[in-house]
Order: sequence, then C-alpha cells, then structure tokens
Amino acid sequence: MILISHKAKQFLILAIKLLIVVGAFYFIYNQLATNDKLDWNKFIVLFKKNQSIGGIIFILFLSFANRFLEILKWQNLVSSFKIITIDEAAKQVLASLTAGIFTPNGIGEYAGKALYFEKDKTKKIVFLNLLCNGIQLILTVVLGTIGLLILGYKFWVLVILSLCFGFLILAFFTKKIDIKGYSISKFIEKLNKIPKNIHQKNTLLGIARYLIFSHQYYFLLIAFDVHLPYFTLIATIATVYFLASSLPSFQFLDFAVKGSVAVYFFSLLGVNEWIVVFVTTLMWFLNVVIPVIMGSFYVLNFKTQWKS
Repeated sequence: MILISHKAKQFLILAIKLLIVVGAFYFIYNQLATNDKLDWNKFIVLFKKNQSIGGIIFILFLSFANRFLEILKWQNLVSSFKIITIDEAAKQVLASLTAGIFTPNGIGEYAGKALYFEKDKTKKIVFLNLLCNGIQLILTVVLGTIGLLILGYKFWVLVILSLCFGFLILAFFTKKIDIKGYSISKFIEKLNKIPKNIHQKNTLLGIARYLIFSHQYYFLLIAFDVHLPYFTLIATIATVYFLASSLPSFQFLDFAVKGSVAVYFFSLLGVNEWIVVFVTTLMWFLNVVIPVIMGSFYVLNFKTQWKS
C-alpha cells in the first residue's frame, strides 16, 4: 500500500479543487464565447429598448428563489437523519453543483454532497439526492406530458403513457429481484422509512421551484417581445424541459440541449431562433453559471468529513 504524506495529500486536494473551479470557468467561457448563434448586437438593441431596473431585479429574484428552494429541499431531506442549517445546506448544494458541472447528467453532484458527510453516510446521501432530483424529474414528466397534450401532440402523449404503464408493470413483477443488494422493493422500503411530512415538503418545494423557473422562462420571452397566449407559452416551456431532460447531457451543455429542443418547438409558433437561443442561454447563465461561481468559493474552502 502506498502511503502519501500529509503535505502531498494537501497539495493533491488543492490541485483537485483548482481543477474543478478552473474547469468549470473554462467550460462556461467556452460555451458563451464560441456559440455562433448568439447575436450580441441584436441582444443589446432589444435590451436597450425594453430595459427596466424593476424587470431585471424581478428576474434576478426568481433565480435566487429557484436556487433557495433547492437549498430548502436539501435541508429538508437531510433532516431525516441530521439537522443542518440553511448555510450548511447552501454550501453543500452550491459546491456540489460546481463539482457536477462537467459530469454526465450532474453525477458529480452526488459525490460532492456525500463528501460533506461521514463516509458511512454515503449511500444515504446518494439516496436523498436521488429523491431531491427525482421529484423534479417526476414533475417535469407529468407537466411536460400535459404540455404536449395542450399543444395537440396526442400521439406522443399516448406513447408516453404507454411507456409509463409498461414500466409500472415491469417494476411490479421485478420488484423483488435483487441485483448486488439493490431492488425496487428495498428502494420502496427506504422511501417508507422517511417521514411523510418530509416527502410532502419535498413535493411542495419541488412544485414551487418548477413554477418559478418555468415562469422565469415565460417572463424572459415576454421581455424579448414574444407575445403569445399564456397557456401556449407555458405548455411549450413544459414540453421543452420534459424532452430536454430525457436527453443525456453535461451540465455545461444544458443550455445547448434545451436550446436545440426549444428552437424546434418555438419555431413552430413563429418565434425567431435567436430570441429562443438568447432566452435559453440567459436561463442557463442565471440558474447555473451564477450558482457555480458562488459554489467555486465553497469548493476552494472545502474540508471533507471523510476520515483517512
């Protein structure tokens, strides 16, 4: 077994921290600087035309509320075995977001949060993070399906419902099949061990968060002079989030994936492509980039709870 000196270990940890932060900033810069679909001249002209201090503050407030609700969700779930403050929850959520920005589907977020707890709590933290993200995914699927129905894509809705029904049947008949200690029945067992009030609060916070970021998207479209019926816009936004979440991607490519899906659906409504790309990019900047910048501070000051 190779032993590493304390100084070498500290240097290695510092190098990893810097790699995460520099990597995150590089990916952010690269996506903003090399995207040829972003016409900054058009954006500046429209911004000057519709600029409003009150509007800017309102959009920034929605970004704060979006991330704050995610922090409350995490604090609520962790309270199932340990009470943590909002400050601690914020540190864990923001640092893990930074760590997960260039991992597939934010997998690094799971490891990032686990490092803030004792090593023997790793499985519990991964499970709780699954619940935290899972409720948002369920809401995205349900509301996205409703969005497709409103937009008239009845065949797609039928396919989705058939797949969901088929999955439920498969899950029922395979719930006791154990694969390396994991099974659906054990997952349900773990779910039942968590108090109902925590599940209820997680669901309510998830709904509130979904309403906030979907309406932030809506208000940005309005600010860019997109004037379509409310339910048409909201249904399209719900559809975009649903279909984009079904595609595997990296956090730093999130706006590109959502942007391509959004361009297709909004173009059917006659919305200019550059407006859709800008709104999607702004959503990514406000809800991912800014929190990642804040999370970089926590990454650099991180001290693991794991023992050597």
